Amino acid sequence: MSEFSHLVSSKVNLALLQEQALNDLIDILDRCEGTKVLMWDESLTNPVSLIAKPSVLKDHNVVKMFPIKAGDLPNVDVRNFIFITRPSLQLMNKIATNIHSDEKKNRVYRKNFYLYFLPKRSLLCENQLKTKGVYGNFQIIDDFKCQLFPLERDLLSMEYPDCFKELYIEGDLTSLHQSALALYNIQKLFGKIPKIVGKGKFAEKIKELSKNIVLNENIADEKGSIDQLIILDRSIDSLSAFATQLTYEGLIDEFYGINNTTVNFPAEKFSPSSEDTNFSKVTTSNEKKQVILNSKEELYAELRDKNFNAVGPVLSRLAKTITAAANERHGEKTIQELKKIVEHLPKLKASELSLANHTTIASLIKEQISQYDFLDELSSEQEFMMCNDLDKPNDYIESMICTQKPLEKVLRLICIQSAAASGLKQKVLDGYKKEIFHSYGIDSLLKLGKLEKSGLIKVQSGSRSYNILRKTLNLTVDDFQEVSPKDISYVHSFYAPLSIRIVEHSLRPLGWSGLNDILSCIPEPSFEDYQLAITTSSGRRDSLTSEISQSDIPKTILVFFVGGCTFAEISALRFLSQQDENNVEFIIMTTKVINKNSFLENVIS
Repeated sequence: MSEFSHLVSSKVNLALLQEQALNDLIDILDRCEGTKVLMWDESLTNPVSLIAKPSVLKDHNVVKMFPIKAGDLPNVDVRNFIFITRPSLQLMNKIATNIHSDEKKNRVYRKNFYLYFLPKRSLLCENQLKTKGVYGNFQIIDDFKCQLFPLERDLLSMEYPDCFKELYIEGDLTSLHQSALALYNIQKLFGKIPKIVGKGKFAEKIKELSKNIVLNENIADEKGSIDQLIILDRSIDSLSAFATQLTYEGLIDEFYGINNTTVNFPAEKFSPSSEDTNFSKVTTSNEKKQVILNSKEELYAELRDKNFNAVGPVLSRLAKTITAAANERHGEKTIQELKKIVEHLPKLKASELSLANHTTIASLIKEQISQYDFLDELSSEQEFMMCNDLDKPNDYIESMICTQKPLEKVLRLICIQSAAASGLKQKVLDGYKKEIFHSYGIDSLLKLGKLEKSGLIKVQSGSRSYNILRKTLNLTVDDFQEVSPKDISYVHSFYAPLSIRIVEHSLRPLGWSGLNDILSCIPEPSFEDYQLAITTSSGRRDSLTSEISQSDIPKTILVFFVGGCTFAEISALRFLSQQDENNVEFIIMTTKVINKNSFLENVIS
C-alpha cells in the first residue's frame, strides 16, 4: 500500500502491524451488514487514520463518522451505529444517553448498536452499561485488538497519553497490561525476543507480564527478528522530558504540535498550491494548513533529526540543486535529452514544493526561537543542567512568577531544577509555593500538588544522583557540534538525554551488566532477563554486544519508553544507529510521543 510505504522495512516490517490492524477494522465493519455510521472515541480519530484511510472505510459502507458525545445521536438515515472506544466510564455514560435518547423516539424500526473496545473489553465498562440499562441493546460487544500505531518504519506509538498520569498519580495500572499485550503482539509477528533489560519499577512489571503472556501463548522457542528489548520508565529521566528540543522535528512539535504525523500551521504564511499533496484542501475555516510530516517526503526525512542550526545549509543546498536542474532545461537538446528532462519533471516539481514548504516552516521556527523569552528560558534550563545554583530560589523563576508568566512555563523550570538537584530544598520549595499562590491563586497549588504526587517535583533526600550521572556519563558536553555532530548531545545543543546515554553505554562490550554501577545511582530497580539463551559460536551464553561485534549484520534492539518519549530522544537513537561502530538498528516504541508542553499539561490537567 503506497500510502503506508514509509512503514516498510526489510527486517522488522512495521507495515505488518498496520495491515493487521486494518484487517481487524475491516472485519469489524463487515460483521455489520449494510450502511453504517462510525461513532469514535474522539481521542482515536487521528490514531486510526494511521491504519485506515477514509477511502477504505467508504468501501466498507461507512457513510458518516462522528465523535461520541452525550445526548441525541446524529440525525442520519442509517440503521447501524458502530461505537469504537477506549475503556472509559465517562464514554460509557455518553453512549448510554445516546441509546436512551433513541429509545424515546417513535420509529418504525430500531437502530442496531455495536460496541468495540480498543484494545480490550473492560468488565468495569460493561457493568456500567448494565447499570445504565443499555447493555442488552448491543448486537455485538467485542475487542478491537489494536495496541500499536506505526508512525514510521522505526517508530511505534500506543497512543496512550494518560499512561504516566495513570501510573504515578491515579494508581491505575491498566497501561501495564496493555503494554505487555503490545509486546506480545510484536513477538507473535516477529518472533521471540531473546533478551530483556530495563530500568524502573513499572518497566520491570511490564517485563514480567509480557514474559508470562508469551509463555502461556506458546510462542515458538526460536529467536525472531529482534535481538533485544530495553524497557525504560519515564521517571528515571524526567529531565529529558522537560528539556527544550533543538532538533527540527522536536521544535515543530513544541511550537505547533505534531499529532499522529500531522501538524497545523498558519495558512497565510504559505503560498497556495493546488499541486501540493502534503497540504489538506479544507483549511479556510480556521486559516490553518494541515501538513503531513513523515519520511515519504525525502527532504523531511533528511531534515527531521538535524539540529535546527543545520537545517539552513540543507535547504540552501537543495535550492542550488533545483536551480541547476531548471537551468539544464534551456538550450538546444536532443530527443533523448528532452525525454530524460520530461521524466524528471515530476520529481523536480515535488522538490520545489517541498523546499518552499520547509523554508516557510523553518522561518516560522526561527521567529519563535529568536524571541527573548525563549532564549531566557533556554539559558535558565541549561544552567540547571550544569548544576549551577540548585539549592536556592532561582531569580529567573521568581521574576516569571512576579510578572505572571504562564504558570506552565514556571512549573516546567521548577521540575527541571528539581530533577537536576535530585529534589529541592524544603525551604526553596515552600518559597516557590508561597509566591505561586500569591500570583496564580489556589488552583495553581493543586497543579503543583499533582507534580509532587508524581515525583516530578520532590524534596531533596539522599545523594545527588543527576550530578553524579552528569559527570559519569558526560551528559553535558562542552565541545558539542550542531551541524556535523559526533555525539547525541546535539539534540539539545550540549545536553545528552540520560535515557539515550544509558542505551548508548549498553552497546559497549560488557553490555547491560557493565552499567550496574551507573544504574545504581538511580533509585529504581534494574533488570536483565532472558527468554532464550544467547549463545556464541563456541556454545557459551554471551552478551548481545559480544554477538554484535562478531557479526557484520546490524542487530535490532527494541527500545520501549513507558510514559512517553520525545522526538529529540528518537533522533538521538537514530543518530546512534547511523554510527558504523555500533552496528545496530533501533525500533522505538512509546506509550506516546511527548514534548515538554504536552507532558506537563497531561500531568497537571
